[in-house]
Amino acid sequence: MKSNNIPFSPPDITDKEIEEVVKVLKSGWITSGPKVVEFEKKIAEYCETEKAVAVSSDTTGMELVLRVMDIKEGDEVITTPYTYASTSNVICHRGIKPTYVDVAKDSFLIDINKLEAAITPKTKAILSVDIAGLPVDYDAIRALLKKINREDIILISDSAHSFGAKYKGRRVGSQADFHIFSFHAVKNFTTAEGGAVTFNNNHFHGFDDLYKVFKYTALNGQTKDALAKTKLGAWQYDILTDGMKCNMTDMQAAIGLAQFTRYEGMLKHRAALVSLYNKALSDKPWAIVPCLKDASRESSYHLYLLRIKDFTEEKRNKVIEMLAEVGVPTNVHYTPIPMFTYYKSLGYSISNYPNTFDQYKNEITLPLYSTLSLETAEYIINEVIKAVEKVK
Repeated sequence: MKSNNIPFSPPDITDKEIEEVVKVLKSGWITSGPKVVEFEKKIAEYCETEKAVAVSSDTTGMELVLRVMDIKEGDEVITTPYTYASTSNVICHRGIKPTYVDVAKDSFLIDINKLEAAITPKTKAILSVDIAGLPVDYDAIRALLKKINREDIILISDSAHSFGAKYKGRRVGSQADFHIFSFHAVKNFTTAEGGAVTFNNNHFHGFDDLYKVFKYTALNGQTKDALAKTKLGAWQYDILTDGMKCNMTDMQAAIGLAQFTRYEGMLKHRAALVSLYNKALSDKPWAIVPCLKDASRESSYHLYLLRIKDFTEEKRNKVIEMLAEVGVPTNVHYTPIPMFTYYKSLGYSISNYPNTFDQYKNEITLPLYSTLSLETAEYIINEVIKAVEKVK
């Protein structure tokens, strides 16, 4: 095996996806059209939700929800400092400084026990994050909001990692008021770029047709999409709001529809890789293996976030360097948001989020993807064990 050929997270693209894109290209219709409509229906069916809206990314999907729900400057949004920057950036784009709640001890997920103290009369939304594909405890958050008589707070889930995950036996996608998924190239399920918003109440907050509002807001506020305007004499349209431009194309939707035909098998292979890693690490007292399945939740097996007991950042980084030398690519998910220059300039300090820092400082993300062979995964985990035990 040529270890220097191991990628970290390549997309799983087959001839099926290529053929479907070629069909779209030959059809003469490449922007938002019939394939997007078909893809949205398939997502809603898969996630057991009333509606799905396909968008250009998870990031734009989150911002679309905040915009349509009129969450703006003067409001407060609670989220986690342990996530990718987009979760916080979209809040800043609305003129709001995020309110951070630390993750629970020895967890990558927001500490629900600390939520109540962060809620104020100005709190309009909680934007939780399903790190590595493991769902947060949505019902526990809802129970808290009911207990404190704040069910007016909108529960939004950045479910970028958790497409295909399960919560209490059901696919993720209907538990929060809104779930936003990512179909970026490195995700389990890809459309190259892209994402989707799912929701289970098309009349949420009194809307007559929330799906329709999302669709025109995602298209510069325009009442007719390109397909509708192709009908003879149908050139006229209206602008109902100063909307965004974040619609998905039919080319992307075609990739997604092809991915659906293989996705269950892709998830099963990811689970097998996780099982292999877990078994190899089972007798290592220094290994803190990630929680990817418990009595009520099963992740989408998007990331394998290994933590190394008693390691410092320096030791963790040394292991990453050693693995790179033998051709094993790794990563760190994530640098906490308060550690970045922009967020430090807003007054945030990582010292206020000790659990977040503890999760980050000794974390190494191992390769985990549906085209990774079990043989290569075995090589990876053996090299990880050797590197850690040399540094320890």
